[in-house]
Amino acid sequence: MSTLVTTTTSAGARRAPSRSAVLLVCCLAQLMVVLDVSVVMVALPQARHDLHMSASAQQWVVNAYTLTFAGFLMLGGRAADLWGRKRVFLLGLGAFTLFSLLGGLATSASWLVLARAAQGLGGAILAPATLSLLTTTFPQPEERRRALGAWSATAASGAAVGVLAGGILTQALDWRWVLFINVPIGAGLIALTALRVHEQPAARSASSLDVPGALTVTAGLALAVYGIVNAGDSSWAAAGTIVPLVAGALLLVGFALVEKYWAAQPLVPLAVFRLRSVSASNSVAVFIGAAVFGLYFFLSLYLQQVNGYSALEGGLAYLPAGLATLLAALTGSRLVAVIGVRRQLLVGPLLAAGGLGWLATLQPGMGYWAHVFGPLVLAGIGFGLSFVPMTMAATTGMPREQAGLAAGLINTTRQVGGALGLAAMSTVVADMAGGSAHRAPAQVATALTNGYDAAFLLCCAALVAAAVAARLLPHQGRARTSEPGEVDLRAGRAEALVGAGH
Repeated sequence: MSTLVTTTTSAGARRAPSRSAVLLVCCLAQLMVVLDVSVVMVALPQARHDLHMSASAQQWVVNAYTLTFAGFLMLGGRAADLWGRKRVFLLGLGAFTLFSLLGGLATSASWLVLARAAQGLGGAILAPATLSLLTTTFPQPEERRRALGAWSATAASGAAVGVLAGGILTQALDWRWVLFINVPIGAGLIALTALRVHEQPAARSASSLDVPGALTVTAGLALAVYGIVNAGDSSWAAAGTIVPLVAGALLLVGFALVEKYWAAQPLVPLAVFRLRSVSASNSVAVFIGAAVFGLYFFLSLYLQQVNGYSALEGGLAYLPAGLATLLAALTGSRLVAVIGVRRQLLVGPLLAAGGLGWLATLQPGMGYWAHVFGPLVLAGIGFGLSFVPMTMAATTGMPREQAGLAAGLINTTRQVGGALGLAAMSTVVADMAGGSAHRAPAQVATALTNGYDAAFLLCCAALVAAAVAARLLPHQGRARTSEPGEVDLRAGRAEALVGAGH
């Protein structure tokens, strides 16, 4: 009998999921997804030359990924709840890895754009599954806080790491390696997940997936993002801008009607927005997403187009920002237990706003250490402090079976905010630099820099708006992550358990 008990216990121990393995695969997978938005930025000039791409096609290498990523995030988050988190995680990781390989093998601009769109779809499936796996694997408040701190640190530093990695890979090897690098990492994560991460029971059968809701919200978001992106190429009054925006708005209204009156198991139960922590944190995510995208995109252009940095030099310039973000996120996961989610979401965005306001004073030829290093570090600290409490607020109070929903929402709002903000800023920059082809080089540099300064000011304004939105969070003394299931959405409970002193 004792032998049987020992054998059974040992077998159970072998079957028990490794929490460290779950944390590792979730953090690395999230890093892959996040950095792939920025990793191609410094590689685009070389890719454009090799594939004979037009300026419009070059822009769509970034936009195709952003559109599909933002548009399908909600479906990916809900699928993780309904079909099983490990299963959906592996599906997204496999698709992301495969289309990274195909993108690196591209021989034409259209091939590369299509591969990037498919890669974004894989990322949309993968990203919410990482957070869903994490929040359900670490149910206790203290351990979940530490796990979310590590996950948020990788997510927060992804943009800077992507620009740095893109510069190094492009300079040392070839632009294709910004995509090829995902293949060995993805293959290793697939093997580790298959061996060490166990499936968690799905909330419902796959037949309960809200397909009409998924289609309407995905198409609505994609059309809205497409319309705002197109405004940067043409104008806000152009038919190519107005028609997609109106169609997207109508589809999003249709989505709300489907969720309220039609869907038996809605993709997004509208009662979720009665949770102050969820609605406020997702509002914060929209503004922070816009600021992060704007900072890394336009500063990269300033360094390379105005100050003449190489791809490697441009990538290395972001190293202080990445380190500052990483260290601040790790520190923030402990600080939030002392000052609370709400206070930290006031401090973080305002610090980052100071850095972006400082950058808005740039002029052509300004030195890196005197005029770029300090603002980058300040902005990095602010972003790092913001990501942990933002993620905690977005997932706090959600029932266990809707962890994927919370993950999909926070990722969607951040990416949509980034895409919409970047397109709006691009319109401002293009307008201020209009007709620069007929000017002297010094005038071109000045016009471009003035446009970038205006974009940095818009980033600063977005971060101030994020701090204002954070004030809508429930007040608390110390941060505490609630247990799954503490909030009954079907009963319409309005308050979120964000902190012990709320």
